[in-house]
Amino acid sequence: MLTRIESTLRRWRRRISRSEWLARMLKLQINERAPDAPALVLIQVDGLARPQLDRALADGKMPFLKKLIEREHYHLDHMYSGVPATTPAVQAEIFYGVKAAVPAFGFMSTDSQEMLRMYEAKAATQVEQKLKDTGHEPLLKHGSCYVSLFSGGAEFDDAHYCAATYGWGNSLKQAGPLALLVLLLANIWSLIRTGGLVVLELILSLVDFVRGIHRGQDFMRELMFIPTRIAITILLRELSTVGVKIDIARGLPVIYVNFLGYDEQSHRRGPSSAFAHWTLKGIDDAIARIWRAAHRSSRRHYDVWIYSDHGQEDSIPYETLHGKPLADAICDALNSLPKSPSGYRAAGREGLQLQRVRLFGGQWVQKLFPIRTHEQQEEGESPMALSAMGPLALLYNIHLNGTDPARIAQLIVEQTKVPMILYQEKNPAEGTKPRVLGWWRDGPFELPKDGHKVLGSDHPFTDEAAEDLVNLVRHPDSGDFVISGWCAGSKSITFAIESGSHGGAAPNETHAFALMPGDIHLPDHLSGNTNGHWRPKDIRDAALAFLKAQPAQKLKSPPAISVLDKRSPPPSTAQAASEEPSARVETAPTSSAHTRSSKKDGNHCPRRKLRVMTYNVHICEGVDGKLSPERIARVIARYSPDVVALQEVDVRRQRTGGVDQAQQIARLLSMDCHFQPAMHLEDERYGDAILSPWPLRLIRKDILPGPSPRSRQHGRAEPRGALWVEVDFHGTRVQVFNTHLGLSKGERMRQVEALLGADWIDNPECHRPRILVGDFNALPGSTEIRRLTSVLDDAQLKLPGHKPLGTFFSRLPKARIDYVFIDPELAVHGVHVPRSELTRLASDHLPLIVDLKVPAPDADR
Repeated sequence: MLTRIESTLRRWRRRISRSEWLARMLKLQINERAPDAPALVLIQVDGLARPQLDRALADGKMPFLKKLIEREHYHLDHMYSGVPATTPAVQAEIFYGVKAAVPAFGFMSTDSQEMLRMYEAKAATQVEQKLKDTGHEPLLKHGSCYVSLFSGGAEFDDAHYCAATYGWGNSLKQAGPLALLVLLLANIWSLIRTGGLVVLELILSLVDFVRGIHRGQDFMRELMFIPTRIAITILLRELSTVGVKIDIARGLPVIYVNFLGYDEQSHRRGPSSAFAHWTLKGIDDAIARIWRAAHRSSRRHYDVWIYSDHGQEDSIPYETLHGKPLADAICDALNSLPKSPSGYRAAGREGLQLQRVRLFGGQWVQKLFPIRTHEQQEEGESPMALSAMGPLALLYNIHLNGTDPARIAQLIVEQTKVPMILYQEKNPAEGTKPRVLGWWRDGPFELPKDGHKVLGSDHPFTDEAAEDLVNLVRHPDSGDFVISGWCAGSKSITFAIESGSHGGAAPNETHAFALMPGDIHLPDHLSGNTNGHWRPKDIRDAALAFLKAQPAQKLKSPPAISVLDKRSPPPSTAQAASEEPSARVETAPTSSAHTRSSKKDGNHCPRRKLRVMTYNVHICEGVDGKLSPERIARVIARYSPDVVALQEVDVRRQRTGGVDQAQQIARLLSMDCHFQPAMHLEDERYGDAILSPWPLRLIRKDILPGPSPRSRQHGRAEPRGALWVEVDFHGTRVQVFNTHLGLSKGERMRQVEALLGADWIDNPECHRPRILVGDFNALPGSTEIRRLTSVLDDAQLKLPGHKPLGTFFSRLPKARIDYVFIDPELAVHGVHVPRSELTRLASDHLPLIVDLKVPAPDADR
């Protein structure tokens, strides 16, 4: 009854959804698909390093993200952004699978000698066309994107606030007055809220303006930063959030949104500044609204993945430190050469600030924030050129005239005081690639051989960063020399006018994060990455695998979803804290990763904790009315059980689409399965199942004693069965029983006595340890439960200090009718009843998870 009520309320809520109506009013294409078809929302928090995220979580700046970790079973992982640690490089790797597509955010095309900056439409379009020509599948095909440099394969109308498509897409631009009025009225609360935030941000901006002037900042730059700060941190974020919610209502398969506020403030005031961390509150709230909209979708089953593209370093501008621009300092340093540079072209000194506001579009915005290039040159030979947008500077058109490049590198390091410079050797041995050499305070070095020396042994990604620096120097558009504003033992220097920078190989700027649902783990076979962190291409590969895992059709099951059954990366600090044996909370912690290979080949494993899950899946129909074995499989996968006992499973029944639910779930999880049909209706069956990745041996399956003859006469008879299997767990043979008892007290008592009798638990062949699980349809104080606990222990009562948790109804789980009963010699190490949004939706019961310590076999004792 409660399930039907909630399902009805959800249907009515969807019918009056403002996002649904707005999509139709704006004449946007609606994707009508199976409601359990996989879909993905990718949320990028631009510029937020993992250490800064950890600080924000600890300080309470991002409460919703903290809730995802603590309540929704998300795991927080490390991510290496790659070098260059810039948004275009990361987006190219995620959208198209191409690493280091650009050498920096700003660079010079060696073919055209044209300075390119990735916030320009021409530059972004030119680079993306090259990415499309590689033939790689674009990740955002048939989807949409918001606040991006590249479209990623999204159609022109669905690419909003992108470098190549300034402003909102054509659908809104071409909307009539009525549609725009409805849009405003439907989001009146958002408008009021946004107005309040704008006023608050204006006050903070004015305070920041006064502080900046007091510290000697440029007056006009500080003044111009006020409107851009409000536009990027508030308006762009709110407009994008509304757009994403509309696209979720439309049922688009993949949606990407990038939140720029933190990165914008970090460039201006530094990544550790209070003003930068202030913006994280608004980003956290926007993520919460998108996440809730995704989980209410009636058209697709949305996952929400959250990650950052890179971090930032607290940096000192080179011009502030040395009193002149880097280009001037290089010219002075090279004056002793036979032919010193007589002029130069330079780009990037103004940094990225005051330019992102151009994403809003409109001619007045483009005129108010023009793009400038600083040039000092004479006619004739191509002059020296420098592109410096952050801690990396690319130096072009250095005419050696016989001078050893090592000598030029030495001159630049010693006279300009830059930390490090890299270049390729000019005359490599025949048939070999040119070596990548460099110069720093201690003299010459070679990469990647000397990576640990120049990057530091405490760098979180030393080997990867050294290898990426080699590839960066070899990029055809990286120039003759690559100047780095950071190396081991030095403070970070930026060659733009900013307080926070990224783009190089420093620890914080390459240290991003990935916040992923519990069953989405790093697929080792895709990247060979076994050291516990993601990189952008891994996000892409996991996303493509997830999107291509189509729901089951009739009796044909899809292959196992790779992202469901891969080894978890090492847990983060937040996860590790929740994995202590003493953790007994309603939100189940991530279990330690299972080594599947050792389970199958029988190799010795020291792990003796057996995780048992019992779960009434309600024929895989959720409280939202969706029928989805895939969703049940995802619930199970998130908690990595060793034994799963399912009740109310349909096999080939027309009411559930003719799908063999037991086998479908088992295949998705790569588990063995045994099914016991309690009911047979011709070829249709209904009953219970036991699944496990460990070897299973079926001992017995049968029907239990039924209801009284009077109940059968009144048509209330429903057969109940039991299933007994033996699980080989590290050599210990564990007896597992699964059942679903009847609705009447007398029926349950007859079934309990049968289970405790000689055919089942008291069978001479039933060796200890024994575990009885299932849905017993009886409260703890009932006679039938007391009869069971006279022989076996109630696991929830056996754990010291644990308050027993209810499992039914999933939205308000007060009734405790699902149980795990165990032999007295089994120790209980944890009890979990996860109350995440997924578990509350997937069935009318919550799963009950118990961690048990299983004695070793006699040979090991």
